[in-house]
Amino acid sequence: MSDLLQSLQQRILVLDGAMGTMLQRYKFSEEDFRGERFKDYPTSLKGNNDLLSLTQPQAIADVHRLYFEAGADIVETNTFSGTTIAMADYNMEDLVYELNYESAKIAKQVAEEFTKATPSQPRFVAGSIGPTNKTASMSPDVNKPEYRAITFEELRIAYKQQVEALIDGGVDVLLVETIFDTLNAKAALFAIEEVKEERQIDIPIMVSGTITDASGRTLSGQTVEAFLTSISHVPLLSVGFNCALGAEQLKPYLQRLSNETDFYTSAHPNAGLPNAFGEYDQSPKQMQQLIEDYLKDGLINIIGGCCGTNPEHIKAIAEVAQNYQPRSTKVYA
Repeated sequence: MSDLLQSLQQRILVLDGAMGTMLQRYKFSEEDFRGERFKDYPTSLKGNNDLLSLTQPQAIADVHRLYFEAGADIVETNTFSGTTIAMADYNMEDLVYELNYESAKIAKQVAEEFTKATPSQPRFVAGSIGPTNKTASMSPDVNKPEYRAITFEELRIAYKQQVEALIDGGVDVLLVETIFDTLNAKAALFAIEEVKEERQIDIPIMVSGTITDASGRTLSGQTVEAFLTSISHVPLLSVGFNCALGAEQLKPYLQRLSNETDFYTSAHPNAGLPNAFGEYDQSPKQMQQLIEDYLKDGLINIIGGCCGTNPEHIKAIAEVAQNYQPRSTKVYA
């Protein structure tokens, strides 16, 4: 049995918080994003956070380190936009393999530091696989409802390249996250299964969808139960929700999910809802109290934070999580 599975059976595991929130603290300029290697690149690169794994690797390592110090068991790689589809915005499709590989290596090196220091609490790396900036099941043009900006096959190819690089870089688990269109996620899952079969390996898979508003549906219109049914053919480690909503707003959907699945469950909600300026005001203490309701009701196996969260939030979550037992479920086979 792997250390990850063993840990999941023993306690609630803590996922890290937002990467973007932490990188904003550095106030990186265009020149910082470019570094020496890309100083003459013809496209503006500011805002391409994934690129910082190449141009500011120490900053990325420091963010991972801060989350581990706060009590996280799992950190996500800095690869949320690490596909040729998303990197096309910066004309950096050729860098996708390197971006994912180096991001995974950075996170893994930090994880190994902490595991070595405290062997009784091994640390893990989740390869972050974002939804891309295109949707396979809906048209971006209201005047052409039949039009699709991306095909399943194009998504499969892009995801496969990302998955191969993340695995080569040493991730412990793959996290298909922030799913607003389940067809995109199914392309990612297909690609993962393809790589597993070709390489004759078995790597755990986490899936995390996004309930976009009070309708209780994903952007592509699926309810909690429909979303779960759409992905349950894959032998997942966990299924859960992240982003869009705060812990309070997310709870009823997490409760429905927990009641319907035998997979481990995860959640990494935002620090509340954004204010009029798009900022997140929820304090670590406030978030801790809301997360404790998840724990009291036995809804969760993996808990962390998304938009607006930082190491202070994760520390507060970790402090309360250690007082509760994980949600009971069938052992992952």
